[in-house]
Amino acid sequence: MRSLPVFALALVLGLAACKPPGQGAPSSEATVLKIGSQKGSTRALLEASGVLQGAPYRVAWSEFGAASPLLEALADGAVDVGGVGDAPFVFAYAAGAPVQVIFAYRTGTPLSSSTAVIVPETSPIRAPEDLRGRKVATVRGSVGHYLLIRTLQQHGVDPKAVQTVFLDPGSSRGALSSGAVDAWSTWSPYVGYGLLHDHDRKIADGRGVMSGIGFMAANRRSIQTKAAALQDFDRRLGRAYVWGRTHQDVYAQRISTETGLPLDVAKDMAQRLTANPTLLDDALLREETDTLAAYRSAGVISAAPDLKGAFARQFNPAIQGAAAP
Repeated sequence: MRSLPVFALALVLGLAACKPPGQGAPSSEATVLKIGSQKGSTRALLEASGVLQGAPYRVAWSEFGAASPLLEALADGAVDVGGVGDAPFVFAYAAGAPVQVIFAYRTGTPLSSSTAVIVPETSPIRAPEDLRGRKVATVRGSVGHYLLIRTLQQHGVDPKAVQTVFLDPGSSRGALSSGAVDAWSTWSPYVGYGLLHDHDRKIADGRGVMSGIGFMAANRRSIQTKAAALQDFDRRLGRAYVWGRTHQDVYAQRISTETGLPLDVAKDMAQRLTANPTLLDDALLREETDTLAAYRSAGVISAAPDLKGAFARQFNPAIQGAAAP
């Protein structure tokens, strides 16, 4: 079995525990904004861009290996706000998590292609139809899980005809390497590492399947008690995404330093995570209602709540002004 690199081990450990608070911008105010980040994403972007300098609050960072533990921390109030994909957010919201979206961004094709179903190079599996009766690893409720469901549905395969094995990313990689599972439905940077370093093959990706939408979700109580700080955070985050489109090398180097990823994988990740802020509007609501319906039709969730309450539209002015200097 291939040994896990340093970054993968850190991500696995991040599923069970958060890092201790880090330093944000100095401030004389008492407000502390607790931000959850998946490795190589929100924190790397914000610190590389420097947009938090001068923020009227302190920042305490917690880092996670996937969206599901981050959403659990949000629900518990251990963090105030954190970045997650739309599919895991919808999954958590359907389960009753007290969270709302305060910021949305759309990446388009790059992010869609960064979610993929991969197999070992020598695998006989060539297409999604070949997954019938096979074991596929993913994280429950993740973008990888959603990709697997939608890909199978689009290719006429009942998701129940595939044995879905729920594992964290590090364990999934080891299981794929050892042959314990036949395929892995996952996201960047795991897709990039698998293709660039493990010689895996991609049999499907998110193009034409995934929305390319990502969210910043916040605990409902934090929205009530830290509204001004979260509004300011939205504006700074929007500027960071604008910066990321034109400073790919700097962003990639920060990702590599933070995660231990090889630079080529970090560059691949930085390219796929470039994004534009998008409003919390009716069009977005319709898209996410479709996501919820896909989970429901696959039997992954038992109830489909109204998603209107999932979006804190009072943050739209901050999103609109996100790219302003």
